Amino acid sequence: MFSKSAEPTTAPPPPTRPPVLGSNSARSVLGADLRITGEISSSGTVEIQGEIDGNITANGLIIGHEGRVKGSITASSVEIKGQFSGKVACESFTLRSTAVVKADITSTGIVIESGAQIEGRFLKPKG
Repeated sequence: MFSKSAEPTTAPPPPTRPPVLGSNSARSVLGADLRITGEISSSGTVEIQGEIDGNITANGLIIGHEGRVKGSITASSVEIKGQFSGKVACESFTLRSTAVVKADITSTGIVIESGAQIEGRFLKPKG
């Protein structure tokens, strides 16, 4: 009636692949209880909920509602919901309605939601 077969009846799950370095899928979240003084560098996206005093280089940067950054940012895309003061160089710059920014911004694309507070200069990239 019953027989044992040497072959399994269900296929094993496919192996999971680690994220590729330098891909946009990598995302680092710096929590609200974190305070960093220094430089941050990432090939992916960095989301900041805490307080950073220093320079940030990343593919993408998100400053969350509770996030506070003071320094220089170099990224492909920047989205600010919290507070930022310093300088920004990016391709895409987005200020959400809760943003409070004092900065010089060099960007090719800019979005500013109603309610965002901005003090500084917008510059066009050279070239």
